Amino acid sequence: MKVAVVSEFYPRAHDPVLGVWAHRQAVAARDAGADVRVVVLYRPVPPRATRPRDVPRALRTLTAQPRHATLDGIAVEYVPFLAPPRPYTYGTWGAWAAPTLALALRRGDGFDLVHAHNAVPAGDAVLRARSRAPLVVSVHGGDVYYTAARHARGAAAVRRAFSAARLVLANSSGIEASARGLGATRTRVVRLGTDLPERPVDQTRVPTLVTVGHLVARKRHADVLRALWVLRDRHPQVRYRIIGDGPERPALERLAADLGLGDRVELCGQLPLEQALARARQGHVFVMPSVDEAFGVAYVEAMAAGMPAVGAAGEPGPAEILTAGEGMLLVAPADVEALAARLDQLLGDADLRERLGAQARATVRRAFTWEACGRATVAAYEDALR
Repeated sequence: MKVAVVSEFYPRAHDPVLGVWAHRQAVAARDAGADVRVVVLYRPVPPRATRPRDVPRALRTLTAQPRHATLDGIAVEYVPFLAPPRPYTYGTWGAWAAPTLALALRRGDGFDLVHAHNAVPAGDAVLRARSRAPLVVSVHGGDVYYTAARHARGAAAVRRAFSAARLVLANSSGIEASARGLGATRTRVVRLGTDLPERPVDQTRVPTLVTVGHLVARKRHADVLRALWVLRDRHPQVRYRIIGDGPERPALERLAADLGLGDRVELCGQLPLEQALARARQGHVFVMPSVDEAFGVAYVEAMAAGMPAVGAAGEPGPAEILTAGEGMLLVAPADVEALAARLDQLLGDADLRERLGAQARATVRRAFTWEACGRATVAAYEDALR
Protein backbone atom coordinates (compact mmCIF):
# COMPACT_ATOMS: atom_id res chain seq x y z
CA MET A 1 0.00 0.00 0.00
CA LYS A 2 1.60 3.28 -1.14
CA VAL A 3 0.49 6.26 0.94
CA ALA A 4 1.14 9.98 0.47
CA VAL A 5 0.98 11.87 3.75
CA VAL A 6 0.23 15.57 3.14
CA SER A 7 0.69 18.01 6.02
CA GLU A 8 1.27 21.69 6.68
CA PHE A 9 2.81 20.90 10.08
CA TYR A 10 5.91 18.75 9.78
CA PRO A 11 9.53 18.96 11.00
CA ARG A 12 11.79 21.14 8.91
CA ALA A 13 15.40 22.27 9.00
CA HIS A 14 14.86 25.38 11.11
CA ASP A 15 12.08 23.89 13.28
CA PRO A 16 12.60 20.14 13.86
CA VAL A 17 9.84 20.01 16.49
CA LEU A 18 7.01 21.41 14.36
CA GLY A 19 4.40 18.74 13.70
CA VAL A 20 6.68 16.01 15.01
CA TRP A 21 3.55 14.01 15.93
CA ALA A 22 2.66 13.80 12.21
CA HIS A 23 6.12 12.46 11.46
CA ARG A 24 6.00 9.92 14.28
CA GLN A 25 2.63 8.67 13.01
CA ALA A 26 4.09 8.36 9.51
CA VAL A 27 7.02 6.36 10.90
CA ALA A 28 4.62 4.18 12.92
CA ALA A 29 2.49 3.50 9.83
CA ARG A 30 5.62 2.65 7.84
CA ASP A 31 6.73 0.25 10.57
CA ALA A 32 3.24 -1.33 10.50
CA GLY A 33 3.54 -2.13 6.81
CA ALA A 34 2.61 0.94 4.73
CA ASP A 35 4.91 2.43 2.07
CA VAL A 36 4.84 6.06 3.21
CA ARG A 37 6.05 9.20 1.47
CA VAL A 38 5.43 12.70 2.81
CA VAL A 39 4.58 15.97 1.07
CA VAL A 40 4.85 19.08 3.25
CA LEU A 41 2.91 22.21 2.32
CA TYR A 42 5.61 24.78 3.00
CA ARG A 43 4.86 28.51 3.08
CA PRO A 44 8.19 30.42 3.10
CA VAL A 45 6.69 33.66 4.37
CA PRO A 46 7.72 35.17 7.75
CA PRO A 47 4.94 35.49 10.35
CA ARG A 48 3.22 38.89 10.51
CA ALA A 49 4.64 39.38 14.01
CA THR A 50 8.20 39.37 12.65
CA ARG A 51 9.90 42.68 13.37
CA PRO A 52 10.83 44.57 10.16
CA ARG A 53 14.54 44.41 10.97
CA ASP A 54 14.29 40.61 11.31
CA VAL A 55 12.46 40.01 8.02
CA PRO A 56 15.57 39.53 5.82
CA ARG A 57 17.05 36.97 8.22
CA ALA A 58 13.68 35.16 8.50
CA LEU A 59 13.40 35.01 4.70
CA ARG A 60 16.89 33.57 4.39
CA THR A 61 16.05 30.91 6.97
CA LEU A 62 12.76 29.97 5.33
CA THR A 63 14.05 29.87 1.76
CA ALA A 64 17.04 27.76 2.81
CA GLN A 65 14.75 24.80 3.49
CA PRO A 66 15.83 21.92 1.19
CA ARG A 67 13.14 20.69 -1.18
CA HIS A 68 13.88 17.06 -0.33
CA ALA A 69 14.93 15.27 2.85
CA THR A 70 14.93 11.81 4.37
CA LEU A 71 13.73 11.66 7.97
CA ASP A 72 14.01 8.31 9.76
CA GLY A 73 14.09 6.59 6.40
CA ILE A 74 10.99 8.35 5.02
CA ALA A 75 11.26 10.49 1.88
CA VAL A 76 9.90 14.00 2.49
CA GLU A 77 9.27 16.63 -0.19
CA TYR A 78 8.72 20.24 0.85
CA VAL A 79 6.33 21.90 -1.60
CA PRO A 80 6.40 25.71 -1.37
CA PHE A 81 3.34 27.87 -1.86
CA LEU A 82 2.50 31.52 -1.32
CA ALA A 83 -0.68 32.76 0.35
CA PRO A 84 -1.99 35.93 2.03
CA PRO A 85 -1.67 36.40 5.83
CA ARG A 86 -3.13 33.71 8.07
CA PRO A 87 -5.67 35.54 10.27
CA TYR A 88 -8.04 36.46 7.46
CA THR A 89 -7.38 34.02 4.64
CA TYR A 90 -6.31 30.75 6.26
CA GLY A 91 -9.48 29.00 5.15
CA THR A 92 -8.43 29.52 1.49
CA TRP A 93 -4.84 28.33 1.76
CA GLY A 94 -5.74 24.99 0.18
CA ALA A 95 -6.45 26.79 -3.10
CA TRP A 96 -3.05 28.49 -2.97
CA ALA A 97 -1.22 25.23 -2.23
CA ALA A 98 -3.06 23.04 -4.76
CA PRO A 99 -1.03 23.78 -7.94
CA THR A 100 2.36 22.79 -6.52
CA LEU A 101 0.82 19.92 -4.55
CA ALA A 102 -0.72 18.54 -7.75
CA LEU A 103 2.72 18.38 -9.36
CA ALA A 104 4.20 16.63 -6.31
CA LEU A 105 1.45 14.01 -6.22
CA ARG A 106 1.84 13.31 -9.94
CA ARG A 107 5.56 12.75 -9.36
CA GLY A 108 4.65 10.17 -6.69
CA ASP A 109 4.27 7.32 -9.20
CA GLY A 110 0.72 6.37 -8.29
CA PHE A 111 -0.32 6.54 -4.66
CA ASP A 112 -2.99 4.14 -3.45
CA LEU A 113 -4.21 6.60 -0.82
CA VAL A 114 -3.60 10.16 0.36
CA HIS A 115 -3.63 10.92 4.10
CA ALA A 116 -4.08 14.63 4.82
CA HIS A 117 -3.35 16.01 8.26
CA ASN A 118 -6.17 18.52 8.78
CA ALA A 119 -8.89 19.39 6.33
CA VAL A 120 -7.44 22.89 5.88
CA PRO A 121 -5.23 23.46 4.12
CA ALA A 122 -4.02 19.91 3.40
CA GLY A 123 -7.30 18.09 2.70
CA ASP A 124 -8.71 21.00 0.73
CA ALA A 125 -5.49 21.23 -1.31
CA VAL A 126 -5.63 17.50 -2.12
CA LEU A 127 -9.19 17.86 -3.43
CA ARG A 128 -8.28 20.92 -5.50
CA ALA A 129 -5.24 19.08 -6.87
CA ARG A 130 -7.70 16.49 -8.26
CA SER A 131 -5.86 13.50 -6.89
CA ARG A 132 -7.62 10.28 -7.93
CA ALA A 133 -6.45 8.38 -4.85
CA PRO A 134 -8.92 7.89 -1.97
CA LEU A 135 -8.58 10.57 0.72
CA VAL A 136 -8.23 10.06 4.47
CA VAL A 137 -8.29 13.19 6.64
CA SER A 138 -6.95 13.41 10.18
CA VAL A 139 -8.43 16.15 12.36
CA HIS A 140 -6.28 17.28 15.27
CA GLY A 141 -8.36 20.15 16.60
CA GLY A 142 -7.47 23.11 14.40
CA ASP A 143 -10.21 22.39 11.87
CA VAL A 144 -12.94 22.50 14.52
CA TYR A 145 -11.53 25.00 17.04
CA TYR A 146 -10.01 27.52 14.65
CA THR A 147 -10.71 27.18 10.95
CA ALA A 148 -14.40 26.28 10.92
CA ALA A 149 -15.15 28.40 13.98
CA ARG A 150 -13.57 31.64 12.75
CA HIS A 151 -13.70 31.63 8.95
CA ALA A 152 -16.81 31.20 6.82
CA ARG A 153 -14.80 30.04 3.81
CA GLY A 154 -12.74 27.87 6.11
CA ALA A 155 -15.87 26.19 7.46
CA ALA A 156 -16.98 25.45 3.91
CA ALA A 157 -13.57 23.98 3.06
CA VAL A 158 -13.59 21.82 6.19
CA ARG A 159 -17.06 20.47 5.41
CA ARG A 160 -16.07 19.79 1.80
CA ALA A 161 -12.97 17.83 2.82
CA PHE A 162 -14.75 15.88 5.56
CA SER A 163 -17.61 14.89 3.26
CA ALA A 164 -15.24 13.87 0.45
CA ALA A 165 -12.98 11.76 2.63
CA ARG A 166 -13.33 7.98 2.62
CA LEU A 167 -12.53 8.16 6.32
CA VAL A 168 -11.96 10.93 8.88
CA LEU A 169 -9.55 10.08 11.70
CA ALA A 170 -9.91 11.95 15.00
CA ASN A 171 -7.39 11.97 17.83
CA SER A 172 -10.13 11.73 20.49
CA SER A 173 -13.80 10.86 20.81
CA GLY A 174 -14.68 14.49 21.47
CA ILE A 175 -13.00 15.62 18.25
CA GLU A 176 -14.70 12.76 16.39
CA ALA A 177 -18.09 14.12 17.51
CA SER A 178 -17.12 17.62 16.39
CA ALA A 179 -16.03 16.29 12.99
CA ARG A 180 -19.38 14.56 12.55
CA GLY A 181 -21.06 17.87 13.30
CA LEU A 182 -19.10 19.34 10.38
CA GLY A 183 -20.16 16.77 7.82
CA ALA A 184 -17.90 13.75 8.40
CA THR A 185 -19.89 10.56 7.89
CA ARG A 186 -17.26 7.81 8.27
CA THR A 187 -15.08 8.44 11.28
CA ARG A 188 -12.69 6.59 13.56
CA VAL A 189 -10.59 7.51 16.60
CA VAL A 190 -6.88 6.87 16.11
CA ARG A 191 -4.91 7.89 19.18
CA LEU A 192 -1.42 9.29 18.87
CA GLY A 193 1.32 7.84 21.03
CA THR A 194 4.72 8.07 22.64
CA ASP A 195 7.77 5.96 23.37
CA LEU A 196 7.71 4.10 26.66
CA PRO A 197 10.99 4.23 28.63
CA GLU A 198 12.07 0.87 30.04
CA ARG A 199 11.66 2.24 33.56
CA PRO A 200 10.47 5.44 35.24
CA VAL A 201 12.93 8.31 34.73
CA ASP A 202 15.00 9.55 37.67
CA GLN A 203 13.53 12.78 38.99
CA THR A 204 15.30 15.92 40.15
CA ARG A 205 15.88 16.32 43.87
CA VAL A 206 13.88 19.55 43.93
CA PRO A 207 10.12 19.00 43.51
CA THR A 208 9.31 20.28 40.03
CA LEU A 209 6.19 21.01 38.03
CA VAL A 210 6.58 20.72 34.25
CA THR A 211 4.66 21.99 31.24
CA VAL A 212 5.60 21.27 27.62
CA GLY A 213 3.74 23.30 25.03
CA HIS A 214 3.71 26.29 22.74
CA LEU A 215 3.53 29.51 24.75
CA VAL A 216 0.07 30.68 23.72
CA ALA A 217 -2.78 31.88 25.90
CA ARG A 218 -4.95 28.75 25.53
CA LYS A 219 -2.28 26.58 27.18
CA ARG A 220 -2.94 28.50 30.46
CA HIS A 221 0.65 28.62 31.71
CA ALA A 222 -0.37 31.73 33.65
CA ASP A 223 -2.81 29.66 35.72
CA VAL A 224 0.05 27.43 36.84
CA LEU A 225 2.12 30.48 37.81
CA ARG A 226 -0.75 31.84 39.89
CA ALA A 227 -1.31 28.42 41.51
CA LEU A 228 2.39 28.31 42.37
CA TRP A 229 2.01 31.70 44.05
CA VAL A 230 -0.94 30.37 46.08
CA LEU A 231 1.29 27.50 47.24
CA ARG A 232 4.40 29.62 47.83
CA ASP A 233 4.39 29.16 51.62
CA ARG A 234 3.19 25.54 51.77
CA HIS A 235 5.71 24.39 49.16
CA PRO A 236 8.58 26.88 49.16
CA GLN A 237 10.98 24.49 47.38
CA VAL A 238 8.80 23.77 44.34
CA ARG A 239 10.06 24.87 40.94
CA TYR A 240 8.20 25.23 37.65
CA ARG A 241 9.91 24.21 34.38
CA ILE A 242 8.32 25.46 31.14
CA ILE A 243 9.52 23.90 27.88
CA GLY A 244 8.42 25.63 24.70
CA ASP A 245 8.36 29.05 23.11
CA GLY A 246 5.83 31.40 21.61
CA PRO A 247 4.22 34.84 21.74
CA GLU A 248 3.20 34.60 25.41
CA ARG A 249 6.76 34.34 26.71
CA PRO A 250 7.24 38.05 27.55
CA ALA A 251 3.91 38.15 29.39
CA LEU A 252 4.80 35.01 31.37
CA GLU A 253 8.19 36.45 32.30
CA ARG A 254 6.50 39.64 33.55
CA LEU A 255 3.89 37.69 35.52
CA ALA A 256 6.52 35.50 37.18
CA ALA A 257 8.45 38.61 38.20
CA ASP A 258 5.32 40.41 39.44
CA LEU A 259 4.40 37.39 41.59
CA GLY A 260 7.89 37.19 43.04
CA LEU A 261 8.48 33.79 41.44
CA GLY A 262 11.32 34.69 39.10
CA ASP A 263 13.83 32.44 40.85
CA ARG A 264 11.40 29.51 40.92
CA VAL A 265 10.44 29.47 37.23
CA GLU A 266 12.65 28.09 34.47
CA LEU A 267 11.71 29.09 30.93
CA CYS A 268 13.71 26.67 28.79
CA GLY A 269 12.49 27.79 25.36
CA GLN A 270 11.97 25.32 22.55
CA LEU A 271 14.29 22.32 22.74
CA PRO A 272 15.01 19.46 20.34
CA LEU A 273 12.58 16.60 20.91
CA GLU A 274 14.88 14.22 22.76
CA GLN A 275 16.25 17.00 24.95
CA ALA A 276 12.74 18.27 25.68
CA LEU A 277 11.62 14.79 26.69
CA ALA A 278 14.64 14.30 28.93
CA ARG A 279 14.17 17.64 30.71
CA ALA A 280 10.41 17.19 31.07
CA ARG A 281 10.61 13.67 32.41
CA GLN A 282 12.84 14.75 35.30
CA GLY A 283 9.86 16.50 36.87
CA HIS A 284 7.44 15.26 39.52
CA VAL A 285 4.08 16.46 38.14
CA PHE A 286 3.12 17.37 34.58
CA VAL A 287 0.57 20.18 34.53
CA MET A 288 -1.11 21.77 31.50
CA PRO A 289 -4.64 23.06 32.21
CA SER A 290 -5.13 24.14 28.60
CA VAL A 291 -8.39 24.70 26.78
CA ASP A 292 -9.30 23.65 23.21
CA GLU A 293 -7.07 20.63 23.82
CA ALA A 294 -7.94 18.07 21.15
CA PHE A 295 -5.47 15.49 22.45
CA GLY A 296 -2.12 16.60 23.87
CA VAL A 297 0.77 14.23 23.14
CA ALA A 298 2.72 16.00 25.90
CA TYR A 299 0.46 14.43 28.54
CA VAL A 300 1.18 10.86 27.48
CA GLU A 301 4.88 11.61 26.97
CA ALA A 302 5.07 12.64 30.63
CA MET A 303 2.89 9.76 31.83
CA ALA A 304 5.17 7.28 30.04
CA ALA A 305 7.97 8.37 32.36
CA GLY A 306 5.89 7.75 35.48
CA MET A 307 4.56 11.26 36.07
CA PRO A 308 0.93 11.99 36.94
CA ALA A 309 -0.57 14.56 34.57
CA VAL A 310 -3.03 17.36 35.33
CA GLY A 311 -5.34 18.75 32.64
CA ALA A 312 -8.56 20.72 32.37
CA ALA A 313 -11.94 19.04 32.70
CA GLY A 314 -14.21 19.19 29.68
CA GLU A 315 -11.39 19.02 27.10
CA PRO A 316 -11.43 16.18 24.56
CA GLY A 317 -7.76 15.23 24.96
CA PRO A 318 -7.51 14.78 28.74
CA ALA A 319 -10.93 13.11 28.72
CA GLU A 320 -9.74 10.62 26.07
CA ILE A 321 -6.65 9.78 28.10
CA LEU A 322 -8.69 9.35 31.27
CA THR A 323 -11.04 6.89 29.58
CA ALA A 324 -8.04 4.67 28.81
CA GLY A 325 -6.85 4.36 32.41
CA GLU A 326 -5.46 6.09 35.48
CA GLY A 327 -2.75 8.69 35.83
CA MET A 328 -4.56 11.70 34.33
CA LEU A 329 -6.19 14.12 36.79
CA LEU A 330 -8.69 16.83 35.83
CA VAL A 331 -9.42 20.23 37.36
CA ALA A 332 -12.02 22.85 36.53
CA PRO A 333 -10.79 25.03 33.64
CA ALA A 334 -9.45 28.50 34.50
CA ASP A 335 -9.89 27.81 38.23
CA VAL A 336 -6.60 28.71 39.90
CA GLU A 337 -7.78 27.69 43.38
CA ALA A 338 -8.85 24.25 42.18
CA LEU A 339 -5.56 23.84 40.35
CA ALA A 340 -3.60 24.87 43.43
CA ALA A 341 -5.54 22.39 45.57
CA ARG A 342 -4.79 19.51 43.18
CA LEU A 343 -1.09 20.43 42.99
CA ASP A 344 -0.96 20.74 46.78
CA GLN A 345 -2.34 17.20 47.06
CA LEU A 346 0.24 15.79 44.65
CA LEU A 347 3.22 17.72 45.96
CA GLY A 348 2.43 16.83 49.54
CA ASP A 349 2.02 13.07 49.08
CA ALA A 350 4.97 11.22 47.53
CA ASP A 351 3.22 7.85 47.85
CA LEU A 352 0.23 9.17 45.90
CA ARG A 353 2.52 10.53 43.16
CA GLU A 354 4.32 7.22 42.90
CA ARG A 355 1.09 5.24 42.70
CA LEU A 356 -0.42 7.54 40.08
CA GLY A 357 2.84 7.54 38.15
CA ALA A 358 2.84 3.74 37.96
CA GLN A 359 -0.78 3.81 36.82
CA ALA A 360 0.10 6.44 34.21
CA ARG A 361 2.80 4.22 32.71
CA ALA A 362 0.38 1.31 32.60
CA THR A 363 -2.16 3.47 30.78
CA VAL A 364 0.40 4.50 28.15
CA ARG A 365 1.60 0.92 27.70
CA ARG A 366 -1.96 -0.22 27.13
CA ALA A 367 -3.30 2.56 24.91
CA PHE A 368 -0.79 5.17 23.74
CA THR A 369 2.30 3.64 22.16
CA TRP A 370 3.45 4.50 18.65
CA GLU A 371 3.27 0.81 17.77
CA ALA A 372 -0.45 0.79 18.59
CA CYS A 373 -0.92 4.03 16.65
CA GLY A 374 0.82 2.55 13.60
CA ARG A 375 -1.34 -0.56 13.62
CA ALA A 376 -4.52 1.52 14.00
CA THR A 377 -3.45 3.88 11.21
CA VAL A 378 -2.75 1.08 8.74
CA ALA A 379 -6.03 -0.61 9.68
CA ALA A 380 -7.77 2.68 8.90
CA TYR A 381 -6.01 2.88 5.52
CA GLU A 382 -7.13 -0.65 4.67
CA ASP A 383 -10.69 0.16 5.68
CA ALA A 384 -10.66 3.28 3.50
CA LEU A 385 -9.39 1.30 0.52
CA ARG A 386 -12.17 -1.25 0.95
